[in-house]
Amino acid sequence: MTPPPVRDGRRFGADVLSRLLYVLLGLPLGLLGLVYAVVAVVAGSTLSLTVVGLPLLSAGLRGARRLGGLHRALARSLLQTATAGPARARRSTGFTDWVRIGLTDRAGWQAALYLVLKAPIAVVSVAAAVVCYGYGLAALSYPAWWRLVPAQPDHAGVPHAGLPLPGDVFLDTWPRAFLVAGVGAVLLLAGPWVLRAVLMLDRLAITGLLTGGRLHERVHELEQSRAFAVRDAAAALRRIERDLHDGAQARLVAVAMNLGAAKEQLERADADPQTLDLVGTAHRDAKGALVELRDLVRGIHPPILDSGLGAALTTLAARSPVQVELSVALTRRPAPAVETIAYFCVSELLTNVAKHSGARRAAVGVDQRAGSLRLRVTDHGRGGAQPCGGLAGLAERVRTVDGHLDVSSPVGGPTVVTVELPCES
Repeated sequence: MTPPPVRDGRRFGADVLSRLLYVLLGLPLGLLGLVYAVVAVVAGSTLSLTVVGLPLLSAGLRGARRLGGLHRALARSLLQTATAGPARARRSTGFTDWVRIGLTDRAGWQAALYLVLKAPIAVVSVAAAVVCYGYGLAALSYPAWWRLVPAQPDHAGVPHAGLPLPGDVFLDTWPRAFLVAGVGAVLLLAGPWVLRAVLMLDRLAITGLLTGGRLHERVHELEQSRAFAVRDAAAALRRIERDLHDGAQARLVAVAMNLGAAKEQLERADADPQTLDLVGTAHRDAKGALVELRDLVRGIHPPILDSGLGAALTTLAARSPVQVELSVALTRRPAPAVETIAYFCVSELLTNVAKHSGARRAAVGVDQRAGSLRLRVTDHGRGGAQPCGGLAGLAERVRTVDGHLDVSSPVGGPTVVTVELPCES
């Protein structure tokens, strides 16, 4: 039988020490954050009409984000405040984009506001800790040291030991000393509750300004789960492709070769024509199955993608029935799942151009901007394409990674299909 858990004061004492440490660390950090926020925002706003003003303000807001993350981590560690941070700022593609993203970052402005509010909250928290614990300990121990206080005269000139109070009252008797000790005990007992109440203001500020809220946390969890599922599915498809390529496909090649060799030997030996027909049929079926298996493997995960999206699209363009003008500008390699979706999107779109547009040429452009991988397939065919059928299937596939597909195809052309995919690697 499992014994019941023993409740003692160790955990309570650890919580009190954690809160006190948080309060002591919070004061210098709060004052530093206040100075930083005021200087960064005021200086950036004042110099906004100059060349350096807006970049300075953008950098200041990004720094406020980092300081807010430090406060959030400190609260998580010492106050056990389980909070998820705000969404990461979008990646920038250039200096101008970097400045714009920083200035329009809501989380950065909220973090700057928190740094301003943190300073008075930290001062109040330290004051509460000093009153409850500093004065409480001093008062509780008063009977041990009140006689050591130098005597002071009252208004009549009579000297009194102990500490003076307003109204010419001195704590110079044992009953009064033990009364002070009782007040000290009350302060110490009330300290954890008072400190918790004061720190509740800090918790509310952190939850309201340094996190994305419960809805954001849930959305973030779902996004992480879906991203994991997409990555896991892509990895599973790559394993299936390798297993088929190295296993079943290799065995089928060996079977086809053996059947071919057997057919040649039977022909040289003038074997029964019916036997030759059976072996020949088996040989043709094996080669047909091999072609189908190769197409299946290529449809699961093209092996050429292992060399990168640029090389895969170059090979795809070379095999296309229409002439393709390809332009690829990648600053970093996307995630494998995104590469696979991008490859099949271009493959399907080029197939549609060859089958339905009547165009003899197509242009494929691939680039990265603002944290997205953008594909654009253009043809000057008859136009009139509708986002249904195969295009609807592509749109659904693109949405699995939070992508977007847009079709512009007026009658008479040109047809432009744009696909945007997140390219976080």
